Amino acid sequence: MSKRKAPGENANSGICDFLIELSDYEKNVNRAIHKSTAYRKAASAIAKYDKKITSGKEAKQLEGVGVKIAAKIDEFLSTGKLAKLEKVRHDETSLVINLFTRVTGIGPVAARKLYDDGFRTLDDLRKNINKLTHHQQIGLKHFDDFEKRIPRDEMEKLEKVVVENITSLDSAYTAKICGSYRRGAKSSGDIDVLLTYASHGSTDGKNKTLLQRVVGQLEKISFVTDTLSLGDTKFMGVCRLSKSLVKNGTDEKYSFRRIDIRLIPHDQYHCALLYFTGSDLFNKRMRTHALEQGFTINEYSIRPQGSTGVAGEALSVSSEKDIFEYIDMKYLEPCDRME
Repeated sequence: MSKRKAPGENANSGICDFLIELSDYEKNVNRAIHKSTAYRKAASAIAKYDKKITSGKEAKQLEGVGVKIAAKIDEFLSTGKLAKLEKVRHDETSLVINLFTRVTGIGPVAARKLYDDGFRTLDDLRKNINKLTHHQQIGLKHFDDFEKRIPRDEMEKLEKVVVENITSLDSAYTAKICGSYRRGAKSSGDIDVLLTYASHGSTDGKNKTLLQRVVGQLEKISFVTDTLSLGDTKFMGVCRLSKSLVKNGTDEKYSFRRIDIRLIPHDQYHCALLYFTGSDLFNKRMRTHALEQGFTINEYSIRPQGSTGVAGEALSVSSEKDIFEYIDMKYLEPCDRME
């Protein structure tokens, strides 16, 4: 999951921004996951509201906005700021921990330990690189690039390189970039690739070569530049476009980008495609609707919910549309699966 959030583009972006900032503070500094989730859910609901919010009372009509958040919205609307955030923004501990968690590979716990060990800046980390894991070292090395959003036109070039090289390696492979890119977003935080192989099923056991072959091919063309981790089913790494990889390319200098590739058994691929396309809110609503229709859906399968509450055998799925049809829900294109 990307640490780079899309810039606010709605009428209530100021409110959404301060809620996300509070969410990050509660997660990274206080480790208050429940509070963090509450702020983020409220921000998500407000981001979808198509009118400019004029009061906390109005916001409280939205799902996820309670009395306390509504009061903070009133404070923000009347003063243009939030006392709690002003305090957070001037607290050294908060500033440093939030900075460190922006380095890929450094989570809140690791950030707190680095702070307790006396580190205060990224330069402090660079001078003590041996204190970091391999993953964290790569995150620090490419910090500036990883902070940048990926414009959609670059994502399209990245997709072309990834898909063409994977399918040319073996036509039995299928690969798609999921996440917000598949939903039509103008920019993305990183590259999430879903990969499957025609003869690889969920009952076949692990296959150590399918994913390794793909990563090897992308390394061979100098697209993948660093490996953070490589297992049987998931690769985490770094990639970068180059002039040689982009047909009719210019002398544009491309940034290093985070890339994850996940190998999915072919019989689970379409459920995974639905899940990893998102959005999280859409997935939640679809799962709720499925339960009302007597089915359970997750990233692996769709199953009928038995009268005893025990799910039955996985149903056959050959496309995302099959899943919508099973639960009697109108099919929505990825671009219509709301944030």
